[in-house]
Amino acid sequence: MHRSAPQARRAHALLSALLTTLVAVAALLTAASTSHADTTVCEQFGSTTIGGRYVVQNNRWNTSEPQCVSTTDNGFRVVQADGSVPTTGAPKSYPSVFNGCHYTNCSPGTNLPAVLGSIAAAPTSISYNYVSGAIYDAAYDIWLDPTPRTDGVNRTEIMIWFNRVGAVQPVGSQVGSVTVAGRPWQLWSGNNGSNDVLTFVAPSAIGSWNFDVMDFARQAVARGLAQNNWYLTSVQAGFEPWQNGAGLAVTSFSSTVDLGSGPPSGPTACKVAYSTNTWQGGYTADITLTNTGSSPADGWHLAFTLPAGQQITSTWNAGISPSSGAVTADGLAYNASLSPGAQVSFGYQATYNGSFAKPTAFSLNGLSCSVA
Repeated sequence: MHRSAPQARRAHALLSALLTTLVAVAALLTAASTSHADTTVCEQFGSTTIGGRYVVQNNRWNTSEPQCVSTTDNGFRVVQADGSVPTTGAPKSYPSVFNGCHYTNCSPGTNLPAVLGSIAAAPTSISYNYVSGAIYDAAYDIWLDPTPRTDGVNRTEIMIWFNRVGAVQPVGSQVGSVTVAGRPWQLWSGNNGSNDVLTFVAPSAIGSWNFDVMDFARQAVARGLAQNNWYLTSVQAGFEPWQNGAGLAVTSFSSTVDLGSGPPSGPTACKVAYSTNTWQGGYTADITLTNTGSSPADGWHLAFTLPAGQQITSTWNAGISPSSGAVTADGLAYNASLSPGAQVSFGYQATYNGSFAKPTAFSLNGLSCSVA
């Protein structure tokens, strides 16, 4: 039986509508498959990859209470974080995203571990979302070790606290204040029983920032907590909650490690001229630091040890911390870059007990200097 012309037109219209619907559904399915629909991870040490480059880990290591994270292509969100632990002890967990290797779990395509001295730069960016009704810190972790290990805790952990809420504090004690990558930080140092911890605490919350991981790695080298032949094994960004934490989120994260033939941001040689004016029980020291190498020292750190009984009371043209023992002088915002052949002068006033003595050795960004 043949359809009439109106019937044929109606059938054609219905068929066209059906085809349009099928095409739309297919497009939605394709979009869903290529955008990697959000994944929720609730297992204690469960993890998943995002963006084909990074790993998000739940890392609920210090509590039996439920915790879940939901991932996006660029970060993650804590969707459940029950319970609390005493703020005088360790946090509940460290939900985070990382580039590198953590307990044999390596992110796709990573070039970590990498020797610190071979890294030209390690640019990274991070954006956080904070919540109320929780006690936590927002921490960026940098892990260093003498070996290229991928299977456990490293020797030195650098923490950058972008924010802290509640009565919590880093491992150890505050040993001074420093300026790193153009920002001021409270500097804490200690050991948690497994590894050394060097923590930089922002005086006020930072929501997002682009920076070079190597600026902080060089701080550890300058303070004797790492060496240029050690390895950067991973960088991680997330939260350490003590109470609650649902809604905390890393909204975006990126990390790359640019390898070169050597450390372009550190000099190959340096020279220190050290002069003093002393009186009974006190003195001033004037230091002239010269970059005698062929590479710039961007964000310079001059490490030296004050003889026993000496304590710094004031400084000029540099930040120096702590005030006694093994100290590090850091460039300020206006003199933090030291080009080849350039020099910078700074100094300090100090007290002393007994006989006066001068420091015997200096190192710039982990490399020894000659003393004039």
